[in-house]
Amino acid sequence: MRFSEAWLREWVSPPVDTQQLADQLSMAGLEVDAVEPAAPVFNGVTIGLVQGIAPHPDAAKLRICTLDVGQGDPLQIICGAANVAEGMRVPVATIGAVLPGDFKIKKAKLRGIESFGMICSASELGLAESSDGILPLPVDAPIGEDFRRWLSLDDHCIEVDLTPDRGDCLSLAGLAREVGVINRVPLTAPVIESVAPASDERFPVQLLAPEACPRYLCRGIRNIDASAETPMWMQERLRRSGLRTISPVVDVTNYVLLELGQPMHGFDLGKLAGEIRVRMAEAGEKLALLNGETVTLRADTLVIADAEKPVAMAGIMGGSDSGVSEGTRDILLESAFFAPIAISGKARSYGLHTDSSHRFERGVDPDLQATALERATRLLLDIVGGEPGPIVEACSDSHRPKREPLHLRERRVTQILGLALPAETIVDILERLGMRLERLDDGWRVTPPSARFDLLMEVDLIADIGRIHGYNEIPVTHASAASATKAPPETAFDLDRARLALVDRGFHEVITYSFVSPEMQALVAPDAETLKLANPLSSELSVMRTSLWSGLLQAATYNQSRQMERVRIFESGLRFRSTDDGLDQTPGLGGLILGARLSEQWGEPSSTTDFYDLKADVEAVLGLTGALEQFRFVATTHPALHPGQTAAIERDGQAVGVIGMLHPLLAKKLDLDGDVFLFELDLEPIAKGVLPKFEKISRFPSIRRDIALVVDASVTFEAVADCVRAAASDLLKDIILFDVYTGENVETGRKSLALGLILQSSSQTLEDNIIETTVGRIVTSLTTQIGARLRD
Repeated sequence: MRFSEAWLREWVSPPVDTQQLADQLSMAGLEVDAVEPAAPVFNGVTIGLVQGIAPHPDAAKLRICTLDVGQGDPLQIICGAANVAEGMRVPVATIGAVLPGDFKIKKAKLRGIESFGMICSASELGLAESSDGILPLPVDAPIGEDFRRWLSLDDHCIEVDLTPDRGDCLSLAGLAREVGVINRVPLTAPVIESVAPASDERFPVQLLAPEACPRYLCRGIRNIDASAETPMWMQERLRRSGLRTISPVVDVTNYVLLELGQPMHGFDLGKLAGEIRVRMAEAGEKLALLNGETVTLRADTLVIADAEKPVAMAGIMGGSDSGVSEGTRDILLESAFFAPIAISGKARSYGLHTDSSHRFERGVDPDLQATALERATRLLLDIVGGEPGPIVEACSDSHRPKREPLHLRERRVTQILGLALPAETIVDILERLGMRLERLDDGWRVTPPSARFDLLMEVDLIADIGRIHGYNEIPVTHASAASATKAPPETAFDLDRARLALVDRGFHEVITYSFVSPEMQALVAPDAETLKLANPLSSELSVMRTSLWSGLLQAATYNQSRQMERVRIFESGLRFRSTDDGLDQTPGLGGLILGARLSEQWGEPSSTTDFYDLKADVEAVLGLTGALEQFRFVATTHPALHPGQTAAIERDGQAVGVIGMLHPLLAKKLDLDGDVFLFELDLEPIAKGVLPKFEKISRFPSIRRDIALVVDASVTFEAVADCVRAAASDLLKDIILFDVYTGENVETGRKSLALGLILQSSSQTLEDNIIETTVGRIVTSLTTQIGARLRD
């Protein structure tokens, strides 16, 4: 929101300078982005009257102008502007004047004719980026008056960056109200009186979508003067607010938008058929907009239509076929309240953004429409004349927003602000903000004004009290409360410890967007139910991730394309899945490795990572539960992983994650070189660990017996270890797999596993017969249960 300080001070003029005013607005939560002069520095420019024009004898495009600038004798000035005409009042830079850019005006000769000044254009005075010809001034501009003083150019333009909840301040009226409350200064708002209709002609209105448009007002004005021009004072206020002048009808609606915060629109009454119908669009309808684009409307878009066709996108932009033009003689002014939810995101979905949609999305005062229509009518009658008809209103009271009273507790104000404000101060602040109060035993029943869509809870009222009282007036206090320290369960899986464990193993933690592209989502988890965003940041970030791999793979691609050949990254965060009950959010931990096993060095030969490197990292994380033996890696398939190098991670038969090598075709699509290995764990199923227990260390020696088994190639070491543990007695302390061999002397389709069995007793030194009996029982079990045989 950009506005003129001088315009604001017509509404409310506190005894503070420009910088203090900007500071007050920022401290009140209305952050000031910029304070700029309304015009660049220049001087010596006066208002002159063109008395006569003669052609230059030696230049066809130059003319000799005689001007009265109120200094006695007329001035002779050579001018090349095509629009200069006798009788015009224009800004004149006299000898000695200094224009923007430190351009000094001196007496000059142009093709032998002397010139004693310069007739200025808007761009030469810094009032426009470009201009066609000199700047014409109104016929009542006082001759000889200092142009800068007459146009009040010693002004400032203040730009405020409002948060989305403060739509009530997207107007001079809203900002003036805030400034008045902060400084305890009364408002002097312009008096807006009803305009008596000059005829009984009514233009009928039907509300066919009252939930989206609960209130619609319009008024016809006939026989306007299409040749009239927007007055200079209005042009300047629009310019200083960042809007350009177009035509009186458009300028007046823009002026009311800035002044009161009510978006309005003017139709050419002669181009409307039958009546106004506020309805939802029919899918496939087309509408040519004022910006030259033609859009195909969706069924969820609210439109203003006549009896035949849509004529405007409600709250966004009017149609070109019904727009006001130079030939317009009769107009229909529209002033409506559109529900924010009906407008929110619609403009953006069509690639549009307008001042109207910006305000309607945030909420416009539902009681403002009639006042704004009367204000616009009076301004238009003063500029273009005409014969106004009566105001026609269509309203659905059941759909209009109603402000429910809020319960404000006096003690809660003290608790939140840390400051005991007198009840009189609280009442004064809230009443000056336009709220209605009713005293209760413990506080007040507060009814917010209709424009304050942001006041929904008690804490919102308290925030308003704090900002108006002044955040800098609230003393610094330290909260104190009785606290009972509760130790975390000893058996809980600690995510922070897991993250540190991965860092210890050479990983880097990354944080990626929860939003991903549908294409990436389809590559990683094509079967998952995705949740589409209603208002995405971009098409590349339009769905919620169902897997952490989406961000990890993008991060890997980004790093590898920047010559990072060895990548080890992990991320913890939520995954989002659409369910019948709504949204399912599950915490997860994922990781990725690619490239060399170790950083380049002289002590170890170079080798690339493989499946078992990542499996070891995952086991280190799972080992933090204290129950690593409960987890199993079971061969499986996954659409994003290599079918021969994929395993489901299970805990007591329940799937808790997946690990594997990225499918080569997917790696090629992502431009990833080399083998990429990924894992992902669901944190909820592994949250519970095992409480460590002390076990007395035996004082008797341990014994190791090595055996070599030949088993089918499909038999896993886990299956062998489970069989060994089941067959062994309590004497078995550990199993070590120290060799895997396939080749000569081992049948095709089989492999040799060399195991080291560690045996130890806590009560005696093991004798050979006990050891042989135990080992024999183990070998027998391996032979009968998994088809193993001792290798020769």
